[in-house]
Amino acid sequence: MKTELHNYDIFPKVFPAGKAVSITVKPMGLHAAFVEESYTMVICPLDEGCDRDYPHMTGFEYCTVKPEADGCIRFTHTFETEQEYFIRLQVGDKRLVQLSVFALNEDLCGRYPFVGDLHMHTFRSDGKQSPAVVAANYRRYGYDFLAITDHCRYYPSLEAIKAYKDVDIEYNLVPGEEVHMPKGDKDHINDVHIVNFGGLYSVNALVRRDTDEDSAVCNSKENRSTVENCPEQMSEEEFYKTVDAYADTIEIPEGVERFSFACCQWEFEQIKKAGGLAIFAHPFWINNVYQVPPKLSEALFANRKFSAFEVLGGENYFEHNGFQTLFYYEQCAKGRKYPVVGSTDSHSSINNRNARICSTIVFAPENTREALIASVNDSYSVAVDTISTEYRLVGDFRLVRYANFIYNNFLPLHDELCYEEGRLMREYACGDEDAARVLKAICGRMKKQREKYFAF
Repeated sequence: MKTELHNYDIFPKVFPAGKAVSITVKPMGLHAAFVEESYTMVICPLDEGCDRDYPHMTGFEYCTVKPEADGCIRFTHTFETEQEYFIRLQVGDKRLVQLSVFALNEDLCGRYPFVGDLHMHTFRSDGKQSPAVVAANYRRYGYDFLAITDHCRYYPSLEAIKAYKDVDIEYNLVPGEEVHMPKGDKDHINDVHIVNFGGLYSVNALVRRDTDEDSAVCNSKENRSTVENCPEQMSEEEFYKTVDAYADTIEIPEGVERFSFACCQWEFEQIKKAGGLAIFAHPFWINNVYQVPPKLSEALFANRKFSAFEVLGGENYFEHNGFQTLFYYEQCAKGRKYPVVGSTDSHSSINNRNARICSTIVFAPENTREALIASVNDSYSVAVDTISTEYRLVGDFRLVRYANFIYNNFLPLHDELCYEEGRLMREYACGDEDAARVLKAICGRMKKQREKYFAF
């Protein structure tokens, strides 16, 4: 967290452009107290050039402000256009502190930044920890929402949800799974990895499988659906015939595997029917070679069936996220623009180099399954790469600029509250009866924090 955020609080931080807003700057401790009778305040829009170099276009504004009886400085100002603004407090020409605020156009007002992960694993497939512990650990790391998406399994996401159903938390656990349909002979293979985020029932379990030790659990209706009217299961042979028949109704692009392409399209459609986000995941993961041939990735982008592209996640070598980012922007240039997400695809939530390498910021009116899905579908999301301290953001340039402000000026404060709730969640999941009482006592702080910093 930046030193100035430790020493000074400024609120609200985000507000509508073109409307007057009253802002408070509060010293956080006697060491940061405003001891002078008055200060020069400079309001600096970042988009309009330095007044020294662009004297005819700059929007810098200067005024004198005085601390009030409670030690805070307050001022009212109209920030005319959508952008970040520096608020500088000076004594003469000497700068005391520089803080940041952001003015938004109307469509983003009422949308709050929620951080989360749409793709990760637990010990129910090939991960390391239980669903409840994974969920708690990622709350501790600053997540507002999360979906457990174990391979071929929907029920671990429900297990995480059930683990906390009787405790007060401000954390949205969403159902999900990584979809892998059965592989048959050489004419019936599809190994493209697709994520079902938020679907109300399992797409994996549309096909009855009896070869895994937990097949009975996967096949039971209560573990494959959150709704009563989920589709009946089919056999593997019925599945192959279904996709073959579907393939006969669509155009298969030249140079790609017929069944693989058709199966992807079918899976995307089934996830959407279940009410979920159909996410095309990590095509440039090197699994022997690139996990998805670029010709197939190109065809899937051109066909426009999936909901969102997992542009970041999974691995820390350049080919993975670097190539996916370049591929995404190249597809945008071709008119094939999709919503983006970032996910860890983690297989261990602790002591793992890749446990915290990527995430997603969704700008949504509320932290619910429905609002998150709708907001991603409407392209109000940004993918976040934190492989190194030199983070990067991928998505629409306008949203990236705003997300960058959020990342530096709001999330460090937000994450402190998340840490406390996540630590208590883990204790609760491991049997500490006192944790529920403390969780109840602190519940509501995240909402109050949003209301403090976002003046919508």
